Amino acid sequence: MARYRDANCKLCRREGMKLFLKGTRCTSEKCAFDRRGYAPGQHGQRGRRKGSEYGLQLREKQKVRRIYGVLESQFHNYFVKAARKKGITGEILLQLLECRLDNLIYRFGFAPSRKSARQLVKHNHFIVDGHKVNIPSFSVKTGSVVSVKEKSRNLDIIHSALKESGKGVDIDWIRLDKVKMEGQLLEVPTRTQIPVLVQEQMIVELYSK
Repeated sequence: MARYRDANCKLCRREGMKLFLKGTRCTSEKCAFDRRGYAPGQHGQRGRRKGSEYGLQLREKQKVRRIYGVLESQFHNYFVKAARKKGITGEILLQLLECRLDNLIYRFGFAPSRKSARQLVKHNHFIVDGHKVNIPSFSVKTGSVVSVKEKSRNLDIIHSALKESGKGVDIDWIRLDKVKMEGQLLEVPTRTQIPVLVQEQMIVELYSK
């Protein structure tokens, strides 16, 4: 399966904003974006040119893709699915991405980043409503409970992540029980409840051409 193998910090620098791809490192003094906020490459320090309408729309799509860690074909499938539903396509697109299992594990605080969450899911460390699930893109339904497997509750990466959870944005559409090491999706979030700084309407315009 295709995957990105280069430095994650280059993605933040390319998009001109922090995508928080490396967990707590992104909020520390070691963050590469804070030290080198210009785009990567030999011409990166020349400054960012004012892009065309298409270029700006493409950048918004790339931001969302990279934030949630999905491939181009996956992202296109999510858009097609969102476009078929009634409502605001851009908002529905973000809702579908937020309900991915790997994203929810990150939101619950069981992993320091979405990339770590995907790895933990693939290694069978979580169960959903009592069933083992090892597919990061698994769509979690409203009311479903995601739990850490009994044999995985002593993992240092999960405990370290839980210590940091709750220090960022307050998320009221999920419930976390640190004692039981389980989280629940209470409701599908509205756009105002999704802490992602992107202009999703530009993505809709891009795909509508």
